[in-house]
Amino acid sequence: MARVSPLVLIPPVAFLALAALFAGGMLRDDSNQLPSALVGQPAPALAEETLPGLPPLDAAALADGNVKLVNFFASWCAPCRVEAPQLMALAAEGLPIYGIAYKDDPAKSVGFLQELGNPYLAAGQDPQGRTAVNWGVYGVPETFVVDGEGRVVARLAEPLTEDALERRLRPALEAAAAN
Repeated sequence: MARVSPLVLIPPVAFLALAALFAGGMLRDDSNQLPSALVGQPAPALAEETLPGLPPLDAAALADGNVKLVNFFASWCAPCRVEAPQLMALAAEGLPIYGIAYKDDPAKSVGFLQELGNPYLAAGQDPQGRTAVNWGVYGVPETFVVDGEGRVVARLAEPLTEDALERRLRPALEAAAAN
């Protein structure tokens, strides 16, 4: 009988070890892994360019005494479509939401809001992404919770699914209201 070398086991063992490592990384909750230097700081300026047919953003609205959201979105962003119903529900609850269209064609942004509903009290556009850089946006969608004094309380770098709404957004809104 031929003797099998123990070296034959190295490739399958190495493969299983890598597979376990990758699976662990994919299953880990990294939603808190994108920190924001803005938390606790005054919110940066809003986009100055308006979207056609929508009320313009007003910087004074950020410090109006009410908790609010600032949401970065784009018509080309599939996860933005996923979060649209949750944003509409939050707006229906009376939560002020301000939108900033990130690197998007203004007509397409307006069409996106006409198709899925417009949850925003006011919206602007950020065609070059300069406003997004000031807010520390990694990509869309991203949502910031801003307290009544205009300070950033939380950053959600994920689509606002029902799970994210209950797990992260509602506690952040409660924290902002307590400030």
